[in-house]
Amino acid sequence: MINDFAAAAQATMAHLRRRLGLQLWMVTRTEGDDWIVLHVDEADGAQGKEHGGYGVKPGLSLPWTDTFCSRMVLGHGPGVAPATADVPAYAHVPMADKLPTGAYVGVPLRRSDGSLFGTLCGIDPRAQPDALRDELDTLNLMGELLSKILGAELDAGAESRRADRVDADATRDPLTGLVNRRGWELLVEREEERCSRYGHSACVVSLDVDDLQFTNDTQGTAAGDSLLIRTARALESVTRGTDTVARLGGDEFAMLMVECDYFDAQALLLRVQEALAAADVRAALGMALRKPGYDLEETFAMADAEMGRAKQSRKVLN
Repeated sequence: MINDFAAAAQATMAHLRRRLGLQLWMVTRTEGDDWIVLHVDEADGAQGKEHGGYGVKPGLSLPWTDTFCSRMVLGHGPGVAPATADVPAYAHVPMADKLPTGAYVGVPLRRSDGSLFGTLCGIDPRAQPDALRDELDTLNLMGELLSKILGAELDAGAESRRADRVDADATRDPLTGLVNRRGWELLVEREEERCSRYGHSACVVSLDVDDLQFTNDTQGTAAGDSLLIRTARALESVTRGTDTVARLGGDEFAMLMVECDYFDAQALLLRVQEALAAADVRAALGMALRKPGYDLEETFAMADAEMGRAKQSRKVLN
């Protein structure tokens, strides 16, 4: 039964493999400089390198500029190339070093606003008959239909994020008004489902406020509470409506930024540092970007470890 983008992608690839005969079909996502494989359909009997196949699995990531798809999207090469060696733009593509490609077909997949999401593509180690070019209209139609399903699902995903935040509202920290650890875990779990399904990137930050206990001991708990509230407001001031700031407990805070690439993450880090300085808050922080092969829980563990190293180095310097 075809009831979502994943099922539609699998059905489309299976149909095209039967019709066009290429060995490997993929639905991919472009994210920053990465080309990420989301769905795969490979010919029976050739699934795995030990059987003469490609052995490609969902989650494979290659540099976007190293792919046939990048050249196709830019218009440097055709959507159907029965013999890649005969196409100058395709003759020396680095991707072919890992995935030998004698023939290539591909079309863009776009969001509802027209921006590029990824590609639907097929490859075969052997060159194919010139008649493959006659299938371009079919390929374009399949790409347009998949894009329609994808666009509707991504738009619905934006609504589901808002619904998730309503669910998390029941888990607010009474002092800062931020979601607490339970709300954080709920939102991270649901965002990971979207990241896994669509190849979204995300950025997480782990933050530990300096000297909370010292402030409580020397100036009273009201001063400590004020420090925590200033921290919360500073972090909220640099996030978007789709992002999450949480107080995990004590002096621990966390941030989740959705669909955030490397450059977005670096800009965010600078904004966080400036906002904390303006609020007179000293804190150790660590940041990590979700990458293919790692889920958000693992990514946050990386950010937390980086925060721990930053905290330790501050102690050494002091």
